[in-house]
Parts: sequence; C-alpha cells; structure tokens
Amino acid sequence: MTDRLRIAVLGASGYTGADLVRLALTHPRVEIAALVANAKAGQSMQAIWPHFAPYPGLPTLVKADDVDWSGVDAVFGCLPHATSAELLSKIDGPRIIDLSADFRLKDAATYAQWYGGAHPAPDLLPGAVYGLTEFARRQLPGAGIIACPGCYPTAVLLALLPLLEARAIAPDRITVNALSGVSGAGRSLKEANLFPEVAEAVHPYGIGQHRHMPEMEQELALRAGRPVTISFTPHLVPMNRGELVTCIVELTASLADARAALEARYADEPFVHLLPEGVAPATRMVRGSNRSVINIFADRIPGRAIVIAAIDNLVKGSSGQAVQNMNLAFGLPETMGLEAAPLFP
Repeated sequence: MTDRLRIAVLGASGYTGADLVRLALTHPRVEIAALVANAKAGQSMQAIWPHFAPYPGLPTLVKADDVDWSGVDAVFGCLPHATSAELLSKIDGPRIIDLSADFRLKDAATYAQWYGGAHPAPDLLPGAVYGLTEFARRQLPGAGIIACPGCYPTAVLLALLPLLEARAIAPDRITVNALSGVSGAGRSLKEANLFPEVAEAVHPYGIGQHRHMPEMEQELALRAGRPVTISFTPHLVPMNRGELVTCIVELTASLADARAALEARYADEPFVHLLPEGVAPATRMVRGSNRSVINIFADRIPGRAIVIAAIDNLVKGSSGQAVQNMNLAFGLPETMGLEAAPLFP
C-alpha cells in the first residue's frame, strides 16, 4: 500500500459527495485523484460549492469516462440507486465503497420490488459487504465492494442490533418513528423541498413503504434468526442535517439488562456512545460529526421500552461512515480523518 490512498468520488456535486470531499481534505492519508459529476463536467468544485473556495487544488469535475481508474485505490459512489451500480460495475481495479442503495440488499428480487426496476449488476451482490462499520469490521479488509447503509438504517440498526443479539427485545412489533433533515432528500430541484414547503413544518413521507425498510429488516432478521417486519414512518423536519429515530420495542429482559447490552456492545466503540441514564439523544449532540448517541428508556406501558438514537445523516449516516469503512478496509486507524467534534450550536 502506498503512503497515500488515491480516491475518486462519483457524484461530487451532490450533498453526500461534497461532504465526502470535505472529510477527505483533512484526511492525512488521502489524495483526491478525481471528482466525477457528468452533468457538471468541466466546472470547478468552488463554482458549485462556495465553501471549497480556500482549496484551489481540488480536481476539476470530469465525466466518469475520462478517469484513469488504474491510478485510483478506492472509488466512492455518491450517486442515486441504479445509476451507481450501472457505472460502478464497469470500473475495474479500485475497491468500491458505494453510498447508494444498490449493493445493500442481498436479494435482487427484493431490490426490484422496492426500487422499481431490475438490479443493474446482480452478479455483484453476493460479494458486497454491508458496511455498518461497528458490525462489519472483520469483513471490511477483504471486501471488494462495501455497501454503506442508508442513513435511517444506520441509526435504527445501531439502536436495535445489540438488543436483538442479547435477546433483550422481541423481534416482533418494532415501531420506528424517524426525523431527518432536508439534505437527506438530495440536492436535485424538487417542489416539496423548496424553503416555503419545508420551513415551519414537519411532514411524514414514504408512509408504510419507505425504501429503507427492507434493508433494516434484512439486517434485523440476521440477528433475530427469522424474518422481521417493522413499522417505520419517516418525517422531514426543517433543518439541513441531522437525524433522530425513536424505536418502540417489547422487552424480553429487564430494562437494566437491555441497557447493559448496549453498554457492553459499545463500550469500546469510538463513534457510538450510550448516554447517561435519563439523558435524551438530540441531533445537536452529533451535528457535523461521525458520532452517534443512543439511550434507552422505560415506556409507561409495562414490558415496553423506547430506544432513541441520533446521528448526522450526512456524516455517520453517509460520507463519514464511508470514510470509516475505507480506513478499516485499507488497514488505517479507524478514526483517522473523522475525529472532529460535533458543531454546537
């Protein structure tokens, strides 16, 4: 391995691509070799993203066909589903770290059902590692394709997987209510995302049919040892970034045992923190960082508990987790380039 990893970012003109570039700029072992955005090829990053004005050395945006992939160690796919797999399947050489949904689901038929079309590269699915870092650490060094989880699944799975593994909660009747900042909807022009539409308002969407549901159920089922069906309702809230999930679960152990399971699982994790008893997670605790905060509370209904987790949807829920996966895949310290503290206020 060379001293510096040469990376390429596909979709550098989107929110996740830009946040990945932001993190890569201060990573001591990363060199940005190529920035790809077909529709904006020929433009500078500074012209698209004014906050990169102090970094004139960033590569000019190019089309994917113009990149010499032989000189790239890792390619980050920050493109919409289907577009990502179609392009990445044609790239030979670099290790793939994909932030789209294209390699998260193991079953191509399930992908077709939820994403409205046949999978562009079904032959690649068996070799993809689901990159929820804290639960995939041993698989990452040998992975040719790392499928970074969606933002909602990241928060939900971090909250619930240790509890299922410890048999502290039942896999039945899990209800999740989730809140996300508007950046989770992407940067493309959509009427529903205009400022007058989202300001001073909260609204649910994807009710009963959000595309992240099968991804969460796939991973929950692996720990439960049987199929799991959850109730999941996401909401768009008037903030740029941040995500908070509230999970209602049925206990099969005491609340103290459930808390102990979370405490034991995350005791040595650098980016996942169990808060002191009674302290509610909030997005302001993690904004701009790769961190997640979690806590568990007793419900007033006997035998139930409320598990709450907060992340930054663009960092731990997307680009930060991708860099965390890259670090482990290439044998670098897991926290390298990701140690910035949360922004507050």
